Parts: sequence; C-alpha cells; structure tokens
Amino acid sequence: MKLFFRKYGSGPPLIILHGLYGSSDNWVSFAKSISDRFTVYLPDQRNHGQSPHSDIHDYTSMKEDLFEMAEELGLDRFFLAGHSMGGRTAMAFALSWPERLCGLVIIDITPLSGDEKYNEAYLAHSRILDSMLSLKLEELKSRDELDAILSRTIDSESIRGFIMKNVRRLPGDKFAWKLNVPVLKDKLKEITRGIEPGKSDFREVSGFPVIILKGEDSAYISPEDYPAIMKPFPEAEFEIIPGSGHWIHADNPEALRKSFLRLRA
Repeated sequence: MKLFFRKYGSGPPLIILHGLYGSSDNWVSFAKSISDRFTVYLPDQRNHGQSPHSDIHDYTSMKEDLFEMAEELGLDRFFLAGHSMGGRTAMAFALSWPERLCGLVIIDITPLSGDEKYNEAYLAHSRILDSMLSLKLEELKSRDELDAILSRTIDSESIRGFIMKNVRRLPGDKFAWKLNVPVLKDKLKEITRGIEPGKSDFREVSGFPVIILKGEDSAYISPEDYPAIMKPFPEAEFEIIPGSGHWIHADNPEALRKSFLRLRA
C-alpha cells in the first residue's frame, strides 16, 4: 500500500510511526524540532490520516507498507521510531529486515500485551471505537456538537480532542472520519494483543542501537515487561521520560528530542 507521508529536514533518514487513532499531524512539531539533525519522514499508517483504507489491518501488513515506502524512497538504511501501535509496527519491521536499520526507538509499548494489559487495552479502545461508530457524523452541524456527544461516553477531554482530530469536513458542511473506524474495531484484538515472538519472523536482533522509552506515568510498560522486550532485542537500552504519560511527544517533547539525538548514523 502506498502511504501518505510528510517530510522535514536534512541529514540521515528517520521514519517515525504514529499510534492508534494518530496520524502524521501529531508528530509535525516534534519532527521540525529535530529537522536540523535528520531527514524526518512521517507516514500515515493504513486506515489512518490521508493513507488509503483497507479491510486488512495487522502488523504484517503495516510492516510491509513500511518496507514498500522505504523501497520507493530509496532508503537502503534508516533510523526507525514508533509510538504505541507504531512501535509494534517498527518492532515487526526490525525483526523482518534488521539489515535496513541504523537504529530503533520504541516509544511506550511492548511487543506483546499480557492478558491483564490486553484486556484493559481492548476494553478501553473498544469503548472509544463503539462511541465513534454510534455517531452519525453526517447529521452533526459542528465540532462542539460532536464533543458534547462524545463526552457522554469518553470522560477525558484530552482523549476526545485527540479523537476529534480524525474528523474531516466534507463539501456541504458534512463531517466524516479520516479513520477506517469499522475495520479498526474489527481488528482491535490483533492491534491490542501485539506481535508474538515465535509467530512473527522472530529472531534476536542486534548490531544497531535500540532505545525503549517509557513514560514515567504510563502503565504501558512495566519492569516485568523488560525480559520480553530484551528477548528479541538483547542490547536494548531503557529510558524513563519524566513528567510524561503514554503520549510522550506531547507531554515532554524536549526530553524525547534529547533521546532521539543520541542516535548516530
């Protein structure tokens, strides 16, 4: 699949992958902050942003989309980073084509969710997607009206704001989702479960730096997860980003920038 992407800066190539419900838009400010050190590519993953929609949404298809993008851009080797769902896509790519990478940055996600975390994530995302599916966007007149309806089932103002970034205006003042909401709901179990070593081209990967970033206040990674991460990435370095939750690029972009600047071509 040919992905939409944005490009900033000059220097060694770096691709950053957004998470579930995200898009390249979420990373523009951060990309510009490191554009003096890297040529930064920000793709929209399938079923997100301005990239095409598909009935298929799994980490195999997403890593293959990334491979196709790198081939079209002529990127023989590059740095790769990913947040949340994008982090799992990045790990899946690294396990399949490690020779293409100069370095890997995984932002606040594990390869595979344990049962408890999986159940929590699945239920939380399921509620969000059910709320989105229940909306008749074509009947809404304003974003304020959309926010008011979402607030009935989504308490967090920040999450509602994040979700509403995925609404686009059509001719005739109609609204539509940028996301392929039905497919994301249908494939949610695969998305939240993750990639399973032993079933997804598993092998130990070494020879380039691997940085695992955890938000200080995020529950997505815990110390108990470190062995599962180090199994495929035995040389991984762990770093806790202070004053941040899961959305590190929004909570503490300066600390995140310093972590990226540790990468060397």
